[in-house]
Amino acid sequence: MAHYAKIENNIVVDVKVANIEDEATAQTFLRDLLNEPSAIWKKTSYNTRFGKHYTNGVESSDQSKAFRGNYAYEGCTYDSVNDIFIEPKPFESWTLNISKAEWEPPVARPEQDGNNYKWSEVDQIWVLS
Repeated sequence: MAHYAKIENNIVVDVKVANIEDEATAQTFLRDLLNEPSAIWKKTSYNTRFGKHYTNGVESSDQSKAFRGNYAYEGCTYDSVNDIFIEPKPFESWTLNISKAEWEPPVARPEQDGNNYKWSEVDQIWVLS
């Protein structure tokens, strides 16, 4: 079984499961099945998150299985230049780390010390929440 994300204007609008591994074959199948001859469907990995592949919640020893950055979900973005799925940008000041397919703040988050922090876009710092 494989998961496929329907892309419209670089936004994921739907995700379907098909018993077809080949992306081109699945795209043709989904277009025909849903009577959407020009729909764009991209394969996505249910086990990929922030550029890493996981098996049963544990980072896989074979990272060649990491696929398109993240598992696609409705509302996320497909970056066609880098061929990755990314979450919506959380703050204007954050930048995209392509290799991790993850938005990063301009200041690193404090180490986990038992406190909860949230990003202050106005002050450009992490504050206790």
